[in-house]
Amino acid sequence: MEPHKFNQLENPSQIEQNKKEIGTLAIDLGSSTTVVVFQKENGEKPQLLDLPPISKRSGEIPSLIWQSSNKAKDFLVGQQIIDLNLNLEEREENLSQDFKRWIGAPKVNHIYNSSISPEKSGEILIHKIWEQVSKKIKIKRLVLTAPVDTYRTYRNWLTNVCNSLEVKEIALVDEPTAAAMGAGLPPGSKLLVVDIGGSTIDMSIVALEGGEGRASPIAQLVRFDGNDLEGKSTQVLRTAKVLGKAGIRLGGRDIDRWIAHHLLPETKQTNLILNVAEELKCELSNVNLKETSVISKKLKFEVKEDKFLKLSKKGLEDLLIEKGLLESIESLFNKTINAARRNSCQLEHLDSVVLVGGGAQIPIIQKFLSNLCQNIPLITPPPVEAIALGALMLTPGVRIKDVLNKGVSLKCWNKRNEKYIWHPLFFAGQPWPTIQPLEIILAASIDNQLNIDLIIGEPEEKGSHEIVYVNGLPKLDEIKSEDKITQLSNTIISIPLNPPGEIGKDCIKLRFIINDNCELQIDGMDLRNENEIKTMNLGSIK
Repeated sequence: MEPHKFNQLENPSQIEQNKKEIGTLAIDLGSSTTVVVFQKENGEKPQLLDLPPISKRSGEIPSLIWQSSNKAKDFLVGQQIIDLNLNLEEREENLSQDFKRWIGAPKVNHIYNSSISPEKSGEILIHKIWEQVSKKIKIKRLVLTAPVDTYRTYRNWLTNVCNSLEVKEIALVDEPTAAAMGAGLPPGSKLLVVDIGGSTIDMSIVALEGGEGRASPIAQLVRFDGNDLEGKSTQVLRTAKVLGKAGIRLGGRDIDRWIAHHLLPETKQTNLILNVAEELKCELSNVNLKETSVISKKLKFEVKEDKFLKLSKKGLEDLLIEKGLLESIESLFNKTINAARRNSCQLEHLDSVVLVGGGAQIPIIQKFLSNLCQNIPLITPPPVEAIALGALMLTPGVRIKDVLNKGVSLKCWNKRNEKYIWHPLFFAGQPWPTIQPLEIILAASIDNQLNIDLIIGEPEEKGSHEIVYVNGLPKLDEIKSEDKITQLSNTIISIPLNPPGEIGKDCIKLRFIINDNCELQIDGMDLRNENEIKTMNLGSIK
């Protein structure tokens, strides 16, 4: 499956020209950076939102809160704090940073020493973002991301935070699933997600819901049509299953500090110097840059003396090795894979490694992880916005319209038992339209078989009811068997075999999808001669 191409986002200035556009807002609350992405109702490309004065750049807001006084509403947010150098103040109790990891956690570690609670900090940031965005666009649907390990408590917190927001629909998506979907991975995948953010490195091996006809991931609704669903919704919770994870409080900002101290050891590390060090780091992370290439960045001080930050690509790599960054990554990797092994998941079981976060762009980190993971494909979606973009894809009404009330099965020949069986294609709860085709290989059931007939059925859900007649009177009877299948129609689709099939030999590969109109479509190919089987529409399966 080709990864979804999200690297070219719409110009954020277009929103300024068309105020009060209607659509979906995705907020990915991060430890160091919070990402804000908007998508119009008509399904146009997502747009990173520029929200001055709180955004650092389009779509990116530093996850910082500063309490200016004891007044309840006297808070500064994001870039406002950096512009005033308040993040370098000694009054640490006034500053809240790296608060996201403690929301929903059983206990807040003593390293978090702000007077603003983590939950309050997250609430302030979301509300400030909402104030800025609602000036420009009308938000019909809000989707937010949540850590999978604290998903339930995070959901409860989020419900309370969003009580005052005027939005009809609110949905929640777990971060590993969103990262995988943003990278274009199919449901049912097992993957290693490596998130190298501004203040933390987090690794998790996760198994995505879905695959082989199973219900795929979908955003969980918190509010629908203006009504809160907490305690009312029967929607099944479908988050990624974490098989192993590990993390460390080390990230991109620490690399900036290493660079600044390495190049200017006698100079106090101001916000200005760290920002220039970050620019230097980003430019040195260009994969096309030679190892010996040197980049110089000028510092503008109030004094007359000019200073420069100069470093080569090889110099940056040597610095990261010297500081033990690669050793730390290897240690995290070993902890994560060892935990996964205890859950019966080996390294060779992984389908992909997904790198997200700003630090994921550093070539030596990519190369090091690639070596650790041997031949597993390394995927690097847009590093900052990948999770927010994946969340948009999982949101009802944007990428996925609905879920099936009943499943869909195909009647086919079972070679082992030599009899016809109903093989499940899609289960109840399967979101549609489908993200990727479901592939089935069919064999001939007799020698010289001229056709393979397709019969589609609808399984009755165990525990549901049907009407039966007893002595002429209708009665509700509970369905106790999971094998009860109702054929969808009397129409049988017949696929000719040329040459004729031989018993037990694979003949055709079929691809099943559910389209935007909830219609079952089939195409495929003859495995013996690679002749195309043209698309057939089997009608609505609502």
